[in-house]
Amino acid sequence: MGPAETKVRTRRRAVPWLVLGLWVVLLAVVTPFAAKLSEVQNDRAVDYLPASADSTRVAKIQDRLPGGETTELVLVYHRDGGLTAADRAAAERQVAEIGERDRLAAEPEGVPSQDGTTLMYPVASNGPGTDEKLRDAFVERVRAVAHSEGGLTVEVGGPGALATDAGKVYESLGGPLLYTTVAVVAVLLIIIYRSPVLWLVPLVVAGIADFMSMGVAYGLNQAFGTTVSGQSSGVMTILVFGAGTDYALLLVSRYREELRRVERPYEAMRVALRGCGPAVLASSGTVAAGLLCLLAADLNSSRGMGPLGTVGVLCALLAMLTLLPALLVLLGRRVFWPLVPAYGSEPRRRRSLFSAMGSSAGRRPLTVLAGGAVLLGALALGTLNLPGSLKQEDSFVDTPESVAAMETLGTAFPGLGTQPVSVITPTGRADATLAEIEAHDGVATAARGRTGGGWTEISVIARSAPQSAAETATIESLREALPEAYVGGPSAEQIDLLDTNARDRLVVVPIVLVSVLLILVALLRSLVAPLLLVVAVVAVWAASLGIGGLLFGPVFGFEGTDPGLGLLSFVFLVALGVDYGIFLMHRMREESLAGAEPAVAALTALRTTGGVIASAGLVLGATFAVLLNMGLVQLVQLGFVIAVGVLLDTFLVRTYLVTSASVALRRKVWWPGRLSREPARPVRPPEAPDRERVAVR
Repeated sequence: MGPAETKVRTRRRAVPWLVLGLWVVLLAVVTPFAAKLSEVQNDRAVDYLPASADSTRVAKIQDRLPGGETTELVLVYHRDGGLTAADRAAAERQVAEIGERDRLAAEPEGVPSQDGTTLMYPVASNGPGTDEKLRDAFVERVRAVAHSEGGLTVEVGGPGALATDAGKVYESLGGPLLYTTVAVVAVLLIIIYRSPVLWLVPLVVAGIADFMSMGVAYGLNQAFGTTVSGQSSGVMTILVFGAGTDYALLLVSRYREELRRVERPYEAMRVALRGCGPAVLASSGTVAAGLLCLLAADLNSSRGMGPLGTVGVLCALLAMLTLLPALLVLLGRRVFWPLVPAYGSEPRRRRSLFSAMGSSAGRRPLTVLAGGAVLLGALALGTLNLPGSLKQEDSFVDTPESVAAMETLGTAFPGLGTQPVSVITPTGRADATLAEIEAHDGVATAARGRTGGGWTEISVIARSAPQSAAETATIESLREALPEAYVGGPSAEQIDLLDTNARDRLVVVPIVLVSVLLILVALLRSLVAPLLLVVAVVAVWAASLGIGGLLFGPVFGFEGTDPGLGLLSFVFLVALGVDYGIFLMHRMREESLAGAEPAVAALTALRTTGGVIASAGLVLGATFAVLLNMGLVQLVQLGFVIAVGVLLDTFLVRTYLVTSASVALRRKVWWPGRLSREPARPVRPPEAPDRERVAVR
């Protein structure tokens, strides 16, 4: 070995250590910011509301009124056989004690039910303001005082209590969600790799990428005011581990393959990165572009999820294409123990599952394609069975105290509004506005509230139950009758959520489809193949929602569907589904460029990437399935639809339908690119069945 070669080898040995050192420096820089992400996470209703809606304007003006934002509670005293004099005295005593402990916005007055079983005390305080911790502390203090005794049931409900109970669920999106995700990914990697060591490397790298994404997300919040909610930060973590592990599976699979051909790990890794790097870059870029389309949404929660999801995917990409290769090279072949890929060895040859699936698709492509299309279409019909819009009190998987209080009120005060509608009007028109509201048919009571900054707050109680069709009609008619005023409150917020989600679907969905299609056209240099992939992922989305429609009500017992489910599940399934399509089509194009006949190229691509795609799909589906264990219905529904969609895409669409369509279309799948034209030289003949290369495990 000459001096020049020795110098080159020394330099190459130093590269992994240099990469490792750069990551240490990067983490040192990011650490102070990552620890602060939880400080800027907000889960108030205004943080999820549409930016331009009346309810958002009401919430922001309320923040500026004297005393700041009002925390509104309802104390519900109930006895089945009817309240006694002692019960009423206990209620008055507890309410007085609450007033002594906390500064209340007004003196609470009890409202008895007609049947005498229930007494309702509205309680409001400006003390907590917009501070969620102070709000939660206030609610807990009230609950500590307003306790059941001697057969008298006491429950604390109202918007403030609902927000506190929801906050407890969002707290589980921190540590518990992370631990559960790590555990699920670890188990799957151990099964996939069958190694006591190898599984730990991508898992540690994914954890580092997640930590880095937290720091970057905090930076986006500080620099651009990006909304950070419990939902968006939780989904970001899932994307880091899910997408990051997928990229690791593809890289490790190709690296193991190259270790059998290349003697030195460093050189094998270079070849592996050249082979799978473009596909990983393209797929991650497509996912990021799809998620960034959420910036066009008007809903704060959706618009904030786009950048955070993109941060998660890109941090995972950076870690898996730099830190993971460096660690694998430094650990050498022994990291694969006990299934060490020796230099010059051949993988064990056996007929794989995906070889058999490819054979069936190759023999009868049109039959397989038609059967799959009919199945997806039938499943999509389940969307007709999706329950209606999810009400606020139905958004919890388990019934918290705040929801139980609202249910008691609904029974005791049938047809009466039990949560206020807030009207913000210019102070100069306050008297006229109050008179118009009191004359409205759907209004039971109305009273002036705070005044400041040129605005006056009027608290309105409707004659109908919260979030009922009648109350919705009352709110909408008030908005029409009071053009100079803003109408908000919990029920108005739900109306705005529905309207804005409908608007966002009309705007964001076409942007996502066009963006993804243009990227695929540029990557695959074809029009037909991108259209095929996009149609496939849209069909998967519809079928997944249909399965949800068949199960949400009858099996899960959900009373409604989250208004944002359609849009968010569409963006994620289109972006992530195309991700896997790129893995398959990239290998198919590689085989075609090498001279393989189109049908052979399609089947070879399935055989060589099917195992990796299946493993990646299982990991990604399992990470989103972690959301099924969360306590909010909207998170369970989102996790279910995406997990089912990923599995459908992995084991039906990607393996059977896309492959069958590619076999049936032959060279037309690459139209109008040069691969769509017949070559002048002979094509590579298909390999004999007993010589087929199996998917690298």
